Amino acid sequence: MGNRSLVIGLFLTVFFAGMALISLIWVPYDITQLHIADKLHTPEPAHLLGTDHFGRDILSMIMVGARTSIAVALVAVGIGMGLGVPLGLWAAARKGSLVDELIMRGNDVVFAFPSLLIAIIITAIFGASALNAIIAIGIFNIPVFARLTRSGALSLWTRDYVLAARVAGKGPARISIEHILPNVTNLLIVQGTIQFSLGILAEAGLSYVGLGAQPPIPSWGRMLADSQTMISFAPHLAIFPGLAILFTVLGLNLLGDGLRDSFDPRLRRGRE
Repeated sequence: MGNRSLVIGLFLTVFFAGMALISLIWVPYDITQLHIADKLHTPEPAHLLGTDHFGRDILSMIMVGARTSIAVALVAVGIGMGLGVPLGLWAAARKGSLVDELIMRGNDVVFAFPSLLIAIIITAIFGASALNAIIAIGIFNIPVFARLTRSGALSLWTRDYVLAARVAGKGPARISIEHILPNVTNLLIVQGTIQFSLGILAEAGLSYVGLGAQPPIPSWGRMLADSQTMISFAPHLAIFPGLAILFTVLGLNLLGDGLRDSFDPRLRRGRE
């Protein structure tokens, strides 16, 4: 089951990532051109997924929207990892100290504010944009990786090889980089795929309420928002971007589940 999850998840992830990459050099139709005469066409050979209320090709919109969603989520997860992992390592190395307490209580404060609320605050100050969505989602990811890293690192500080490194005169920073970080990388990879999927959901949610990517940049979430008043007579406007979000998030979750099983033989044997 674990291998099956890994294969299916990897296929879906590569499919949508490939779609995003292809959109950089080619899309079936130019999404910046409006064709009002062709508006609200249902799926047909000329437009495989139909057209929207401006006559734009939905397949082209989804391809470019994949690029937007994946880029926002990827950068946001990168921010979370880039700041959260060092904080987690630092807190574990200084367990029980004031530094550890400040980092963990700071994480609690960030967790108290959902990414949507953080985005609203940032938008009220700087305005709505994809960059502000990245910042909001990234800030929410920092405590996730900090907690995970600290938890994994604490169990390693009592290992013999860490004690040997301390006897050899290595400092906490060097031990964290050379001995602790490599042994928590598996945890971070698995959590990264999960946070990536949550980032895509968060980006879609922020764009749905107008706080994410702004026109003319396509976004799956805004496509859903634009279609909500036309679902009764043009359901394809909501179905296809909704399925794109569903299968992308499903693929990343299955990928994370499969990677977890692959990295942990005990889980793999239990499922077999």
